[in-house]
Amino acid sequence: MDAYLTMLANERRYSPHTLRGYRHALDELAALAGARALASLTVVDIRGAVSRTHSQGLGGRSIAHLLSVWRGFFRWFALEGGLDANPVDAVRAPKRAKTLPKALSADDATALMEAATGQDDTALRDRAMLELFYSSGLRLAELVGLDAHYTDAAGYRSEGWIDLDSADVTVTGKGGRRRAVPIGSKAVAALRAWLAVRPAWVRADPHPLFLSVRGARMSPSVVRLTVKRLAREAGIPANVHPHVLRHSFATHVLQSSGDLRAVQEMLGHASVAATQVYTSLDFQYLSKIYDAAHPRAKKK
Repeated sequence: MDAYLTMLANERRYSPHTLRGYRHALDELAALAGARALASLTVVDIRGAVSRTHSQGLGGRSIAHLLSVWRGFFRWFALEGGLDANPVDAVRAPKRAKTLPKALSADDATALMEAATGQDDTALRDRAMLELFYSSGLRLAELVGLDAHYTDAAGYRSEGWIDLDSADVTVTGKGGRRRAVPIGSKAVAALRAWLAVRPAWVRADPHPLFLSVRGARMSPSVVRLTVKRLAREAGIPANVHPHVLRHSFATHVLQSSGDLRAVQEMLGHASVAATQVYTSLDFQYLSKIYDAAHPRAKKK
């Protein structure tokens, strides 16, 4: 298992966050084997594990991830000569319940953007993060990975950066796919205000766009806590996290434009099927308007 994780880190360049998830899944596999050799596990063992975890409340998505990690490990193990057949190949995860992504209303999104109202450096940074999340629909990892400027020198190359002159942000998303997304005017203004004070925050690393008070690149956990805190201060009762802002961006753009393909490109989805969930959300919104306004929809 250690050799497999090392291969994923060195050859496939998996992120530390992804590797932690894989380690956890492989620890579950080791616990399933117990004192037995991993090569002795059978389809019956794997199916039993799936049944037990499902009955204990683990969701279909989590089980699917578990099986995906196990399947990849056993496939690699077979290539290394460790076993003859992959015991996970014939096992499928329980069907996942379809859930619509949560999105803020346009009014709540505006209130959240206005929550970081202070003029101190921290407030300017937080306002710029919120505006960029909502303006461009970035994933959390994409936002924290942004640099203030594109750099390709001295062994360092930017994975993501902003260009305020052209009002766009370039990010490297899932699967190493690079895309450029427009930045709205309010986000551009907020970013300019943050960049004006950012030099005072720079310490050893000059590259990150968003810095902690110690001058390091902001961590995902700090960004999550910041978004949650500002949502509370804005009086938004929902559990707001960065992905809610991504969903809100997609929903509001789709409602205004109706262009599913454009939303797909801006979100960085490999397939339009991943984006089509937002059409369901849009129909849900239309249904609420219909029920509230159409005389034939009112219940006595």
